[in-house]
Amino acid sequence: METNTAAPSPKVHHGRNIKRLREMLGVKQEFIANELNMTQQAISKLEQKEKIEDEILERVSKVLNIPLDAIKNLNEEATTNYINTFYNNQGNGFFANNVTFNPIDKIVDLYERLLAAEKDKVAMLEKLLEGKK
Repeated sequence: METNTAAPSPKVHHGRNIKRLREMLGVKQEFIANELNMTQQAISKLEQKEKIEDEILERVSKVLNIPLDAIKNLNEEATTNYINTFYNNQGNGFFANNVTFNPIDKIVDLYERLLAAEKDKVAMLEKLLEGKK
């Protein structure tokens, strides 16, 4: 009698993975909701779902600027290993010396995109006004 010795594949919870990754990156639900044209409550419900459609996962991965596989395949063990990789054993705190994400860069990027969009609008309105003279 043979027994199956293969380890069971870890259970993946897409919503929990989105929440973990979002929190690691310092991103609020409101930001994702705004980028996806959804409400904060919808993002909260999304983070509670075990399975999420690929289309939505892909959109969230683009907003968070992370690979789709990170959301689809992150499990408890992988999360622990990831966190332990960045933990400073001297007790100076989490991510103390290995910051890989600066929220200010995201804000500046967003501001620059908004500014460019406003400049495009102004140019278009000026063109329309010239056409009416």
